[in-house]
Amino acid sequence: MRGSQHPSSKSVDSDPALSPLRPRSAPPLTRFRTRAAAVVTSTLAAVTILATPHVASAQRWNDSTALSLARHATEVRAAQLADSGLRTYKATAHGYLTFLAQLGAGFPEPPKIVRADEIASDLYWRAPAESRQFIKGRRDTLLLPTDIRYHRDHLGIVQNNFPSSIRVGEGDEVRDVPHPLSQDGLRDYDFALADSLQIILGPKTLDVFELRFRPKDPNAARGIGSVYVDRESGAVVRMSLGFTRAALRDPDLESLSVILENGLIEGRFWLPRRQEVEIRRTGTWLDYPARGIIRGRWEISDYDVNVPVDWAFANPGPEIEAAPGARIIHGELVTSPGFRFGGQVLDSIPSDVGAFASTDVAKLQQVAAQLVAAHALQRTQSLALAGDSISRFVHVDRVEGIAVGGGAAIQPLPYLTLRGGASYGFSDHDWKPQASIEIGPKDGPSLTLRGYRILGNATMVPERSGLVNTFAAQEFGSDYTEPYSMRGGSAELTLPRMGGWLRPSIITAVEEQGITSIHARPATGRYDPIAPVTPVREARATLHFDASRISLGGFDGNASLDVGAAQDRIHSLGEFTETYATSLLTADGTRDFRSGTLALSVIAGALGNARVLPEQAQFTLGGPVSAPGYDFASLNGPRAGALHVEWQTKVPFVRVPLGAWGTAPGTATLAPFVHTAWVDGEGWRPSVGLGVLTVFDLLRFDVARGLRGGRWSFYFDVSRDFWQVL
Repeated sequence: MRGSQHPSSKSVDSDPALSPLRPRSAPPLTRFRTRAAAVVTSTLAAVTILATPHVASAQRWNDSTALSLARHATEVRAAQLADSGLRTYKATAHGYLTFLAQLGAGFPEPPKIVRADEIASDLYWRAPAESRQFIKGRRDTLLLPTDIRYHRDHLGIVQNNFPSSIRVGEGDEVRDVPHPLSQDGLRDYDFALADSLQIILGPKTLDVFELRFRPKDPNAARGIGSVYVDRESGAVVRMSLGFTRAALRDPDLESLSVILENGLIEGRFWLPRRQEVEIRRTGTWLDYPARGIIRGRWEISDYDVNVPVDWAFANPGPEIEAAPGARIIHGELVTSPGFRFGGQVLDSIPSDVGAFASTDVAKLQQVAAQLVAAHALQRTQSLALAGDSISRFVHVDRVEGIAVGGGAAIQPLPYLTLRGGASYGFSDHDWKPQASIEIGPKDGPSLTLRGYRILGNATMVPERSGLVNTFAAQEFGSDYTEPYSMRGGSAELTLPRMGGWLRPSIITAVEEQGITSIHARPATGRYDPIAPVTPVREARATLHFDASRISLGGFDGNASLDVGAAQDRIHSLGEFTETYATSLLTADGTRDFRSGTLALSVIAGALGNARVLPEQAQFTLGGPVSAPGYDFASLNGPRAGALHVEWQTKVPFVRVPLGAWGTAPGTATLAPFVHTAWVDGEGWRPSVGLGVLTVFDLLRFDVARGLRGGRWSFYFDVSRDFWQVL
């Protein structure tokens, strides 16, 4: 982001321990203290910062105290720098830019790091409003192919808490939004006092107030958030800034959040200390479950105040550029002579970059949602092509043959989404429509109503990606699905995430399930018969738990659990009715060691005791995921489970150039594994095998041997992380 043209002032260290003090005499503000160490002078003298965030019990908008503080801070920002004694400074900045992706329905967590850039810069500033930032070191690491290019102002820090007119992304993302602490801002925003805190610097105590701001017109291009202001000096200590929907110029933008923090330098000047930006994007012309996230994190230090810096401004140029003498590689990488980074990029990147959102960004988004109506923040989407996977648009199986489909989605209101679509099989000559209405925000709570007439899949878990299964079914007659017809409707109530990691939902459905038959013919070979299906009319209720980012015993992973009950009216038995319980657990996790990574996965399912169970309700295993080395769908029963243990280690490999999408690293991943599957009545089915992952670990080749009635098997697919969208 581009720096501003005013004196800088930012917030205190954001990681203090919290401890409340007694309330002030003047409501509604409450007095709090927080302890944390901070470097506040150029001689690295330490101070203790006491600060605690706390929302006041009631916010009074535009009262005399809030407006007086806003005017005071605005006047200080507009004052000449000579009045403060700050003429020049130089400093260093170190930061990371990461590009992440979320793929799949509901944007599963955590997002995957696609690219990570580490950047080191030298900063120069002089009064009254000049700033230069020279990038002396930059390196990147690609974890997945991408051709992303960042805006120039994403490569540097924000100076002076933005100018009076805010721009982000060189004006492509946000342009000409009035700063809340500007003359236009005093007119365009409402202000309210929310919190108070104290900062103790030796014998000196500073009173700092949180001043929240919101646009008077929520439909205008405005900011929204809060600033912490030192009451005596009027300097900005911290700024959290989000934007209304109207301020986001790129229609693909979901949200843009900026956190700016300052430190007190030489006991006099509030100058940049720590900064964070998060930019989220999803498509508008295609309603497809893919989200891109840009996250920037910066630390600024090593200040020298009022030192000669005129040489940095001798030659005209952009505010942010490569340092003199730096080498530019492939148009991006920058390295100054003699500069070296230590270690690898991914070794030093902040550990929470892969999280859904940092604590500060998440809090800012919550505050924004409290301060303005939903329509001011949420994007409404006009009619768009829709599909939750590539296979939704075209696929091949033994029932439909080649099937094409499509759909549309429209969001007439911020919290209302309508979707509809259909597919048509050229072999069975049958239309399969579906439609849904979703009410509520994506992060819940939300209610989704669906109606459908589609093909279900009776396997316990998917054994192939939709893309590879389409190719194998068309060319070789190898269809790793067990299809049956489904016609009915469902209602799903999704609740907000609990504790940041567990999201429950309640699903009810009523549907007719029936037999299908083979209509298609492959290019070579022939299709296997479809597994038996029991025609039923089923009513079921399921409690679903989706758990992400679980840490247990050193393993990081994800899990889901379904528990519920079903009542089936079985037509072939004279309207016989059977009721039984259902449960299904899936979990996976990894633990990193110095020499490699240990990966575990578990699936387990059970059906309650019943005299008659529909064939399609029972658990079917066999194939590369549930039972490698055994024939597809060769194991079947009312209770089943599987355990997979794999050791992943890097080995040298050929670097694969991908043009504008980068070059795959010169390594592959060897993954020897042991696996065992169990089915009630069938017993244990162990197997061993070896996997090889290459080209960013996107392509996986497996060879496996079933040790009890199995055989040698060879499998190829893309990484299972991408199956949801294939």
